[in-house]
Parts: sequence; structure tokens; C-alpha cells
Amino acid sequence: MTTLLVTGGSGQLATALAKAAPHRVRVVGRPEFDFDDTATLDALFNGEAPALVVNAAAWTAVDLAESQPEAAARANASGPGHLAALCARHNTRLIHVSTDYVFDGEKGAPYVETDQVNPTGVYGATKLAGEQAVLAALPGAVILRTAWVYAETGKNFLRTMLNAATRMDRLRVVADQRGTPTNADDLAAAVLTVAEAMLRGDAEGGIYHATGSGETTWHGFATAIFEAAGPRGWKVPAVDAIATADWPTPARRPADSRLDCGKLAGSFGARLPPWQTSLRRAVAAICNNTPACNTPACNTPAMVS
Repeated sequence: MTTLLVTGGSGQLATALAKAAPHRVRVVGRPEFDFDDTATLDALFNGEAPALVVNAAAWTAVDLAESQPEAAARANASGPGHLAALCARHNTRLIHVSTDYVFDGEKGAPYVETDQVNPTGVYGATKLAGEQAVLAALPGAVILRTAWVYAETGKNFLRTMLNAATRMDRLRVVADQRGTPTNADDLAAAVLTVAEAMLRGDAEGGIYHATGSGETTWHGFATAIFEAAGPRGWKVPAVDAIATADWPTPARRPADSRLDCGKLAGSFGARLPPWQTSLRRAVAAICNNTPACNTPACNTPAMVS
């Protein structure tokens, strides 16, 4: 049974992969694996080289990247490039996770893999540079661009909204940025499907898009969260729709970063479920395991389809 080496420590995707394939996945993170110390990368290949690496490690603090571009570049560009070169040297296959933020959001329709890239901030620019470095070192690598990833644990929009609701009666959420929420468990399933194809030698390297099916806005995402959590006893605040201009941030976000995932489905038979279905499942899991949700309705599985 082939072991998959997954970078990213306690990150959402790494955690989901370990949960989905506990007997096959070995997760590494700091200090054992650190893009700021390339010697740690070299050490992973000093013994028996892994058959396949999933690089889920990244600098994901979008706004902080604007003031720390060098650190973001090490994590998102030069580090993955070094990892890809090691994989090429040791005949190791590589899946590298990237982002919708390589696009500027001006297309007005879901992006396909061959569309022009034009990141609007340091985070997107460093992730794009990482894609380029990986494919330059290892043309057979698979790049999976994803978006709006969330999970039952960790730091993400879903948990931010639920936590905010315990403290505030009214929330303001941006309603003019479009995309697709992606459940980490669904993404992990797609990654494993791609990994199996790569290990069989049935996969063509290059860029693929992998997000949940459907689309929404951040406001729509927040509204759906409370529509699922409310019947389970969670406090439901008012959710006001605001414009991006009403919530200024250091980094400019793409207004419409929807991704067309048809290539992934056609090449690997992998299609992630509708985002609403996966969201309800995640909310149910959180409610069933969180003291903040303490009414009888919290533990009623029939309330989630």
C-alpha cells in the first residue's frame, strides 16, 4: 500500500486527507517540514523517497502577505519550486494545491484552466509564481486550484461566522464577491482520486480546477450557514449584505473567482458535490460537537439532508 506524504501540518486539507486515508497518509508540518528551511525538505527524501507528495502547505494569510511579501514568496513560490525539484530528482509524483486568486475576477464567467491569469495581490501573485516554479521543475505535476476552503475544524469562514454569532446580534458580510465554497473533505476525496490515477500512470500533468459545485457570494455563504445552524439551536444573527468597498482590506480580492471544474471531471471522473449539501453536513458535525449548540435540536440528524 503506497504511502502518500502530505505537507501542511494541521491545515484543513492535510487534516481531511489524514481522516480520509489514515493508513496511507503521512502528514508533515513544522518544524519537520518548513519552507523557510529547505534542509527540512531535503531530509524527507534522504531515506526512502515517497511515491507521491501532496503539497497542501502554503502562506494563506491574504492580507498579511501584502506587508510580508518575502515570507509569502518563500512559502508559496520558491519553497514549492524546491519541493518539485526534489520530486523530479527522486521520481516522486506531486500534487500541488493552488488558488482562484491567480485570477483578477473580471471575466464575468467561471474561469477555465487556460484563461489569462492576473492576480490582484501578493498572495495570488506568489501562488501563481509557485504554479510556474512547480511545473518548470516537474512538468508532470498536477496543480489543483481550489477556493473558499472550509472544514469542521481550523480557521475558516464557516467557523468564523458561527463564532461571531455567539458574540454579536448583527453581522456585515460582503455580497459582491462571487465564488464557490469548498469542503475540505470533498477536496480531499478529489485529491485521492487524482493521486490514484497518478500512481497508475494514468494522469496527465498540468492545471486543474477543483471546487464545490455551484456558486454563491460570501453573504450567500453566511446566510446558508445560519439556515443550517439555526434549526440545530445555534444563535442566528441578522446578516447584512455590504459591498466590498464597505469592508476595506489591505489586499484586493477578485470580484468573481468562480472556477469551471469540467476538466477535472473529464480527466479523473472527480466532481465535488454541491456546496450547499456539504455545508449542511459540516454544520451538523460542528453542532453535534460544540457546547455553544446546546438545545435538543442540535442533535437531530434528520434536520440535515
